Amino acid sequence: MPTIFSHVAVPLATSLGLGKIVSRRLLAFSAFCAVLPDFDTIGFKLGISYASQWGHRGFTHSITFAVAVALLAICFSRPLKSRAWVVFLLPFVAVVSHPLLDMLTSGGLGVALYWPYSNERLFFEVRPIAVSPIRIANFFTERGWRVIKSELLWVWLPSVILLFTLRGMRK
Repeated sequence: MPTIFSHVAVPLATSLGLGKIVSRRLLAFSAFCAVLPDFDTIGFKLGISYASQWGHRGFTHSITFAVAVALLAICFSRPLKSRAWVVFLLPFVAVVSHPLLDMLTSGGLGVALYWPYSNERLFFEVRPIAVSPIRIANFFTERGWRVIKSELLWVWLPSVILLFTLRGMRK
């Protein structure tokens, strides 16, 4: 998986690119939504198998989960201080970007993108992002530096391009 920092790149770029229609609250909520799929790691502590549909990169890494979170978010349009369609769009993009980025990594079992229709774990054919170490201490190693470099190239650079593309489209 990309690091928790890089999972927020897509909703951050999308929010900033869309401009004033995205409130600061919605921006913060969308950043939270970008890391929400990895809350499934609690399953490790509960004895849930990684390969289970309820395990890591299972149902929380699906398009269905992204739609469900986005639909639920609409209920909070007022507190998030944005229009309902924007409150649907940003959390959806944030959540669905998470498994798509995970599908670009070099490790793990893949993601159950099409759950509940299929529990098959998927990767993209090209997987240029170095899988992130789970322990923080491992970031201060050669492997950690490789992860950061690959994320700068394959997550942050495209996100910056997205930001400026959206800003250009607004004008």
